[in-house]
Amino acid sequence: MRVTFRQYREFLARYLWPQWPRVLLLVVLLLVSVALQLVGPQVVRYFIDGALAGAPLAALLAAGVGFLAVGLVQQICTVAVTWVGENVGWNATNRLRADLTRHCLGLEMGFHHERTPGELIERIDGDATALSNFFSQFLLKVVGSGLLLVGVVAVVTAEDWRAGAALALFVAMSALALARSRDIAVEAVREERQVSAELFGFLEERLAGLDDLRANGAGPYAMRRFWQVMGRLFVRGRHASMRRSLVWLITLGLFTLSSVLAFGLGAYLYLAGAITLGTAYLFFQYTELLQSPLEQLTSELQDLQRAAASLGRIVELSQIDSRLAEGSAGREALPDGPLAVRFEAVDFAYAPGKPVIEQLSFDLPAGQVLGLLGRTGSGKTTLTRLLLRLWEPQAGSVRLGGLDVASLTAAALRERVGVVTQDVQLFHASVRDNVTFFDATIPDERVREALERAELGSWLAGLPRGLDSELASGGRGLSAGEAQLLAFARVLLKDPGLVILDEPSSRLDPATEARIERAVHRLLAGRTGIIIAHRLSTVRRVDRILILEGGQILEAGPRAALAADPHSRFARLLATDLEEVLV
Repeated sequence: MRVTFRQYREFLARYLWPQWPRVLLLVVLLLVSVALQLVGPQVVRYFIDGALAGAPLAALLAAGVGFLAVGLVQQICTVAVTWVGENVGWNATNRLRADLTRHCLGLEMGFHHERTPGELIERIDGDATALSNFFSQFLLKVVGSGLLLVGVVAVVTAEDWRAGAALALFVAMSALALARSRDIAVEAVREERQVSAELFGFLEERLAGLDDLRANGAGPYAMRRFWQVMGRLFVRGRHASMRRSLVWLITLGLFTLSSVLAFGLGAYLYLAGAITLGTAYLFFQYTELLQSPLEQLTSELQDLQRAAASLGRIVELSQIDSRLAEGSAGREALPDGPLAVRFEAVDFAYAPGKPVIEQLSFDLPAGQVLGLLGRTGSGKTTLTRLLLRLWEPQAGSVRLGGLDVASLTAAALRERVGVVTQDVQLFHASVRDNVTFFDATIPDERVREALERAELGSWLAGLPRGLDSELASGGRGLSAGEAQLLAFARVLLKDPGLVILDEPSSRLDPATEARIERAVHRLLAGRTGIIIAHRLSTVRRVDRILILEGGQILEAGPRAALAADPHSRFARLLATDLEEVLV
């Protein structure tokens, strides 16, 4: 999408205004640098004319020392501008990354299903990085270059109006040429960034499935696809680079023209006796000085084209609104203790025309545990996603503690619902951070207590650094049971009113399964629970049974009553022990 001037202005104001003291310092440094660049040639002219006129050696030495001092201070200003500018740029882009990440985390799951994690990484980090110079120095350098151009023309005009008029005409032509080439590469750069995002998505998917690729001999296929994506990136990158090079070629032609103009005009006026040799040098030096702001404007123009493409993608991403409107009811709206669950005529489909849940209604009283059974694709996981409001039902309502989950804030809902999945996400961080999700305000004693109740007390005691011991990314070094128990500790720490467990004892050895059983008993004590079961042995602890088939309730009722009824589907499953029908 094309970025408007208003959007440029809004982004600059939003991310630069909080750093106004540094931005003000940048302005002062740039003004000093411009003034020093205008003073330098004046000192050299004085030296040349003084030497030709036989000025005292002391005066010439003073001029030389003054020239060196001007150059030294100018270099110090340049270093300071770079240092402060980079700080401004990275502070601004880091805030932008944080805002984009927060925005993406607030979007519904449908958005994330349509995009790979690698693509989002490139959108959040790659595009933000491309804006670093735009935030830090673009506006200031453009203003500084403009001031230098005006200053050079003004000084030259004061020396000789003809030279000033010629220089002003040259500057006007140069500015017009650069302005006409402003958007020449924006679309090409945007396409390059898009293919780069696709490459990141491709790499993320293949690296995540590396074991399967190797096991099935799909390495050559993956490499072939890699070279295809890389080829597209090369073609788009070359096209964008050639477009950007046109700006450089225009600038090179302008520089050549400026040198010819300076030599010709200076020689003409000197031979006509209108100016001294020092002034002729002054004209040439000021004309050469124009190259710096024009080069800078060209560089900034190329950066602007990259920034425009990235900013357009960022604006496009930030304008995507979540279809899940944030509720207003906070944590205090929900009652303390176990929470009742109610589904009322709920319809849901991930894609139009392909219903996953149809007219689903049931009640789970507070404090009871529900065993959720059904084949793969029957809607078990979808039911829990709707309860967590990761998706919004197309019809009906989902209620927690008597309130529609749509009326609750996301923070209130997630605080009162605890979830343990089979695939536990662990981070390359300390045990403390993995249990608390990086919340440093939680005391260590509470963390230890949660681990003890989750049957991990002896495991923690055996770690070399206790809570400060580092866990590997993805939980490498932990057994599947230990990872699940650590997830239990997370839930115990926040003490929710509803706990959702996805088959907490599947694929475990008997000893570990016994620890899981004890931890689950503590986890469900005094809470409402939903257990997605893949084995019938798992539902012995539940109060109620709900069997799904094709997104509808096939059977529901108290577990004891269904087990005692020989005509019930649940009783037939128990009698024949056909656990395979649940997967």
